[in-house]
Amino acid sequence: MGVTAADPRGAVLAVDAGNSKTDVAVVTPDGRVVGAARGAGFQPPRVGVQRAVDGLADTVVRALAEAGLDRVAHVSACLANADLPVEERELTQALRARGWGRTVDVRNDTFAILRAGLPAGALPLGVAVVCGAGINCVGMTPDGRTARFPAVGRISGDWGGGWGLAEEALWHAARAADGRGGPTELARALPAHFGLADMAALIEALHLGRIEAARRHELSPVLFATAAAGDPVARSLVERLAAEVVAMATVALDRLDLSDADVPVLLGGSILAAGHADLDTAIRTRLTARTPKAAPLVVTARPVLGAGLLGLDRTGADESAHARLRAYYAPSGG
Repeated sequence: MGVTAADPRGAVLAVDAGNSKTDVAVVTPDGRVVGAARGAGFQPPRVGVQRAVDGLADTVVRALAEAGLDRVAHVSACLANADLPVEERELTQALRARGWGRTVDVRNDTFAILRAGLPAGALPLGVAVVCGAGINCVGMTPDGRTARFPAVGRISGDWGGGWGLAEEALWHAARAADGRGGPTELARALPAHFGLADMAALIEALHLGRIEAARRHELSPVLFATAAAGDPVARSLVERLAAEVVAMATVALDRLDLSDADVPVLLGGSILAAGHADLDTAIRTRLTARTPKAAPLVVTARPVLGAGLLGLDRTGADESAHARLRAYYAPSGG
C-alpha cells in the first residue's frame, strides 16, 4: 500500500547530509524506499544555516515529489556540522519550520554510520569512528546515553581526516624539499600527482589558486600509496591516524562504561572504508591491545540507510521494515 500527499501514514524522510553530498530517501512504514534524491554538500558554517537548509530543500522536495508526498510523519536528519548542541537546536528549528514532518530529529551525521553499521536485529549499542574529510566519533547505548566529541578541528583537539592528512603530507614534503626536514618520497609524489616537477611548483600553484584548495583531498590517497611503498615519513602519518582513531573509540567506550563489553566499533568514511591495509592492521592491533572485546567492523553501506533506520526506530516500525530497508541499501544491490 502506498502513501499519498494527503496522508503520509507514518512515512519517514531520511536525510544524510555530508560536507560533499546529500542523500535523501522517503521510507514507508514497512521499509520501502518510494522516493530518493541526491544533492550537493551541506555546510552551514560556510554559508549560514538558512542558506544551507535552502540548498537541502531542493533535494528533499525532489525526493518527496517522487514519493507523491509533500510531507511525512517524521524527519530523521543526520547532518554534517551538527557538532554542538546549539547547532543541533538551530538546525532542528530550521527543519521544523519547513514543515516536512510532524516530528524532527537532528543528529550529527556520524550517528548515521553507527546505525547503518550495527548488525541486523542488534541493540543500538556501539561506537563509530568516521574518517572522511574530517574525523569524528560517537557512541550510543540502548538506554539513550551517547558519547561524542565537538569535532570542529584542531581547536577541539582533532587530528586526521583527509584534509588534515593532506596538510601534514604537504608540510613534511615541503620541509624535505628545502632541507628543514628529513627526506621523504612525498616530496616527489605529491607534485607528481598534479603533473608538477617539484614541491616549489606545487606550493606556488596551491598558494596562487591555480590548483583549487578543494583538490588537496586528492593527496591523501597519494600519502597511503607512499606509505605502502615503505616511506618512513608517510608510514608515521598512517600510524598516527590509527592511534587517533583508537583514542577516540576507546574514550567513547570508557564514557559509556563499555570498555570491557563485547560491542562493535564501526569504522566508516572514505578513508576508513577504503581498505588501506596498513591502516586497517594498525587500527585493529591498537584497538585489541586497549579493548580486547571490542569488534572493529568496516561500514560500507550508504549512511542514508542509518538515517532511515533511526527514523524507523523512532516511529516504532517492526524488524521486517528494518530488514527491507537494509536489503534495499545492501552494498551488492543498491
